[in-house]
Amino acid sequence: MRLVNLAEYESRAREIAEDSTLDYYDGGSNDEITLRENVTAFSRITLYPRVFRGVGERDTQTTILGAQASTPVMVAPVALIGMLHEDGEIPVVRAASSAGSIVTLSTFSVTPIEDVVAAAAGPMWFQLYVYKDRSASEALVKRVEAAGCTALELTADAPILGRRERDVRNNFSLPEDLWAPNLTADGTVPAPASPADSRSPFAAAFDTLVDPNLTWDDIAWLTSVSNLPVLVKGIVRADDARRAIDAGAAGVIVSNHGGRQFDTAPAAIDALGLVADAIGDQAEVILDGGIRRGADVLKAIALGARGVQVGRPLVWGLVVDGEDGVRDVLELLRDELDLAMALAGCRSVDEISLDLLRPE
Repeated sequence: MRLVNLAEYESRAREIAEDSTLDYYDGGSNDEITLRENVTAFSRITLYPRVFRGVGERDTQTTILGAQASTPVMVAPVALIGMLHEDGEIPVVRAASSAGSIVTLSTFSVTPIEDVVAAAAGPMWFQLYVYKDRSASEALVKRVEAAGCTALELTADAPILGRRERDVRNNFSLPEDLWAPNLTADGTVPAPASPADSRSPFAAAFDTLVDPNLTWDDIAWLTSVSNLPVLVKGIVRADDARRAIDAGAAGVIVSNHGGRQFDTAPAAIDALGLVADAIGDQAEVILDGGIRRGADVLKAIALGARGVQVGRPLVWGLVVDGEDGVRDVLELLRDELDLAMALAGCRSVDEISLDLLRPE
């Protein structure tokens, strides 16, 4: 039976994948309140469709950071995809390229940056953590630039890792042969500080490398060592959004890390409007979190997002049917967005505006 929506992909993935592995991707922190709210908050937003708008022809194309995209649905950074597919990020990138989507590669990806960019037919961004050793961060940035990535996503909401109780309950551990070739400039994973350290290599590497003492000055530092535009990911406050732009960021990604960091943080869509209002047309605003329907994409754009990033649904697609599953998930969202645009009276993404939510 053909899967006809993302919820069915989620259910089928649960039947196929080992529970503890899928819990790593699907789980949130603590009581998972924010995880649930990311999705359910969309249901509280009402759309007021326009009529008689001549919507026989529609176009889902848009531009993000000046790059043309066939759809405003982008691929969010997802760590350690090698646990789900032997070819790592390659099937995701190929599927996204065929859908005309922009991909962001996780710092904890399992395929070398150079191979991922070579497999992509569209823009590639790179998600970045700033390390305690700034020279190590700078060397990684130079590698990312040389590989051909076109933007950096600086993660702001993970000075330390949140407590994900599904992983604790499952005593979750990573396969011993899984590594992160993009964690450093030379592709090596730092050894644990102590031989007695029982954490996974990646958890140990995170604490060893990532600087929990970042300030707004670090955005200025990052823009000084790279020619790539920097987007700050993990913003849920209007004042922080303004600070990011004032510090030199080219945009912000409204996100609560998929509910995986600070539980009871606001749903991403609930924070979006205030952030977009604070920035205006000064910089790009992107939403990450909770997208499950094409109408959700329309709501996010109406509230001021240039595009949206999707993570977990692509994981489900990959589990169910590899590259074809990821492609189908992206096509479902694109087709649903196209339908939502027609029914809302929008012929193009540019015609999606706030009055669909707040009619005068």
